Amino acid sequence: MIINTDFPDLKLYKRGKVRDVYDLDDKLLIIATDRISAFDVVLNDGIPNKGIVLNELSCFWFNFTKDIVKNHLITNEVNVYPLELKKYADILRQRSMLVKKTKPLPVECIVRGYISGSAWKEYLKTGSVSGIRLPQGLKESEKLPEPIFTPSTKAETGHDENITEKQMIDIIGKELTNKIKDVCLEIYQKASHYAESKGIIIADTKMEFGLFDEEITLIDELLTPDSSRFWDMQEYQPGKSQNSFDKQFIRDYLESINWDKRPPAPKLPDDVIAKTQEKYQIAYKRIIGK
Repeated sequence: MIINTDFPDLKLYKRGKVRDVYDLDDKLLIIATDRISAFDVVLNDGIPNKGIVLNELSCFWFNFTKDIVKNHLITNEVNVYPLELKKYADILRQRSMLVKKTKPLPVECIVRGYISGSAWKEYLKTGSVSGIRLPQGLKESEKLPEPIFTPSTKAETGHDENITEKQMIDIIGKELTNKIKDVCLEIYQKASHYAESKGIIIADTKMEFGLFDEEITLIDELLTPDSSRFWDMQEYQPGKSQNSFDKQFIRDYLESINWDKRPPAPKLPDDVIAKTQEKYQIAYKRIIGK
């Protein structure tokens, strides 16, 4: 299990909730660790092989969608990494990628095919999500008439906030917004169709973009259990919250012990860790097929 990386001869660019990013001058090395966060707090316990699941799924989807939009992936093959990384090969294998260094855009792009989570709460209050009026009488987790594009702010700490498409235009301009919206909806449609053939519903997913040589480029992670809601098609039943292949099991446990959601986080029981690991691995096995 890899919780943290420490490569003293490399320049640490950023340490996120899950990923450690190193600056290699003209490119970045992104490592998906086994860290896990809940309620915006990084927990002390990791989930074995979680980083491998996230990294391998992202690389799979980057290749799957490269006909729609360019992405930042250069390679995830450790044997062709620069020489200075070879000594870290055992750590980097399967959980890292070399990527182009882009100029990230200050918004996150969410596509929702089903109504759940924060969108469900907003719909109950207003009948809308991110300024989009939805039909009356929808049930929790119900499939929407068509997927909707609901951007959000990108918060370094704390929660992202849902914004309207008009607000996104104010931030990055109309042309970029329209292009990105079209790309996101096309990726969601293509990925959803594939996932359904594997028995998984992608209820919603978050994407991030940057500019590389002034071209829109898909960055960060893509269609993983951390950035998406994956539901089991066989268990799907609208009208309630669904079981998902992600860290919901951990959230439910932390809610059950009335943790105040502030550091330090409580220790996770072994069975909660094992069950969460199983959820991630089911998503991996279904989508990648091994």
